Amino acid sequence: MEIAVINRVSPIAIAIAMIFCCSPAQSRAGQPNILLIFIDDLGWKDIGCYGNDFVETPRIDQLAAEGLRFTNFYASGAVCSPTRCALQSGQNQARIGITAHIPGHWRPFERVITPQTTMALPLDTVTIAESLKASGYTTGYVGKWHLGNGPEFQPDRQGYDFSAVIGGPHLPGRYRVQGRSDLKPKPNQYRTDFEADLCIDFMRQNKDQPFFLMLSPFAVHIPLAAMSEKVQKYEAMAKQTGNSLPHPVYAAMIEHCDDMVGRLVDSLEQLDIADDTMIVFTSDNGGLYKRYDYRESADDLVSSQAPLKGEKGSLHEGGIRVPLIIRHPATVKSAGVCDEPTISHDFYPTFVEMAGGELPINQTIDGHSLLPLMTAPTQTLDRDALHWHYPHYHHDRPASAIRERDWKLIEYLDGTGDVELYNLADDLGETKNLASEKQGRAGDLKRKLTTWRSSVLARTPIPNPSYDPERAHEWWNLKSGKPVPSEQRKRFPPTEKD
Repeated sequence: MEIAVINRVSPIAIAIAMIFCCSPAQSRAGQPNILLIFIDDLGWKDIGCYGNDFVETPRIDQLAAEGLRFTNFYASGAVCSPTRCALQSGQNQARIGITAHIPGHWRPFERVITPQTTMALPLDTVTIAESLKASGYTTGYVGKWHLGNGPEFQPDRQGYDFSAVIGGPHLPGRYRVQGRSDLKPKPNQYRTDFEADLCIDFMRQNKDQPFFLMLSPFAVHIPLAAMSEKVQKYEAMAKQTGNSLPHPVYAAMIEHCDDMVGRLVDSLEQLDIADDTMIVFTSDNGGLYKRYDYRESADDLVSSQAPLKGEKGSLHEGGIRVPLIIRHPATVKSAGVCDEPTISHDFYPTFVEMAGGELPINQTIDGHSLLPLMTAPTQTLDRDALHWHYPHYHHDRPASAIRERDWKLIEYLDGTGDVELYNLADDLGETKNLASEKQGRAGDLKRKLTTWRSSVLARTPIPNPSYDPERAHEWWNLKSGKPVPSEQRKRFPPTEKD
């Protein structure tokens, strides 16, 4: 285990005040604390209040009962780094070029050469933390960052007063702390428990001033791992009910996250700041259908997002539609539901407006404030469309997508010219491609999508002169320049003896 405590001030942070047009730091009056809980790979149908009747998520469901649940909320990207980029910047990630998880995949013999993703969030980006600091907030970050390797690209260089970036999957391994904290993980402590400890300590230290705290646990990302008593519970439930999905270990991981949420909510109550805190619960991309840490077996299925089509790494609904719950007693009525399409980069202007601050004057903000929907959920936002750009091979082919009210178009960018058109009001599961039947609608949306890509200077694939259909399936390592022996890295499925 390695703990590095670093206290340095970025020159970029010193200059932040020069690019804002805002008043001096305000008092707490009217400035709620903001707690953003950002689960990794949690799908739209993975928790009880979104229709999962197998996993027990009472504390998350309680947030929904006491707050506002969004039914058409989307992750900005189909994988983690793009969505994290959009959230921190308030921009569609295509503007910055972080369009794949860092460092991304490489398929050198596919039909097209896909663009290399930007390897870190640029330091001249004014982050949501820097905007909130300009309004007098203390800022904290706990968990997975995934916006650049190396110390110069960590949260403490992007406006966070306190940060604990934790490596390793589910037991806290290497982690890097910047700011005040004497906490260390207990022996064999599950990672979400340690992340909750760090967050509670931050809230306790800053309860008398407005704070912004982002918690980004590694769960429920693969490799699947959970504490044995929870796994055994869901294994027994699966035998009793006949459920094959979600996987019992995955279900246990979701319950670990629910326990974490409960601890945070209870701590806010104990600190007497629950009414002064806006809690936002969401995910970075859609759920994972199939696990990839084991070789092919009957045990490799993780979850189902049905009726949604697709999974993480795809621009179908299962890859980008995710839960969003907001609880804030001062602005949100309990048990509300909002059906308006919204997206991750909407958080930036929402939080700044809640803080009474100003948006940066030299940085395009693509998001729209959700505050009108929080006070009146049946309203519509003044927005033409939502856009996605994922020009990479992953769990699908390179593609862009646009949603304009009920209509959604996916354009594949792999040289095939394939286009898919769906009416989500009639076909949530994207089962009937209407592109041939509704050629006018498809052509209009395709033109709008092309215009949008040009406006944000989106990087797109180009034809590959080395295209080899017999080798197109190969994955190569970007660092080593050698093939990835993926089958050798996978473990065999567990046996009864395990």
